[in-house]
Amino acid sequence: MCHYCGCRDIPLIKEFIAEHEAVTDLGGDAVRALDAGDRARAAALAGEMAVRLRGHWAGEEAGLFRVMAENEEYAGYVSALVAEHRGLDAFLTALDLDDPAQRTAFVHAVDELHEHIAKEEDGLFPASLTELTGDQWDLAMSAWSAVHGRPVAPAGTADGGA
Repeated sequence: MCHYCGCRDIPLIKEFIAEHEAVTDLGGDAVRALDAGDRARAAALAGEMAVRLRGHWAGEEAGLFRVMAENEEYAGYVSALVAEHRGLDAFLTALDLDDPAQRTAFVHAVDELHEHIAKEEDGLFPASLTELTGDQWDLAMSAWSAVHGRPVAPAGTADGGA
């Protein structure tokens, strides 16, 4: 993600980035477990990744994505991101790491997840800085908080709590 636009300083964006880092860490650990031949560990890590992604997606889609999609300039971009969420969710739901083709597909899906995250962190998040009103930020934060059962961490905290 870029470091020049300032969106990393927005508490909600910090939460999203922390969630991104957590799921990509899990995905990377799962790939390394596959490389080591430990399919059971890889499956457990992939399962945890899926659970965390579902919560993350729910917070994004109910809040930031919803308000960004109100602007028709971003509606298609947001719709494509949501479609990628649905595709990865379906893949992870049916994942069978005992199948060699699925193991290969999982490694590819982890790579694609990094690309997806870049679309959010390098595209949508910076755009949100100039597009959203205070009320829209409040709605996005409230939606994320409702999904996660806690408020968005205040600005200046070292850990987004994800």
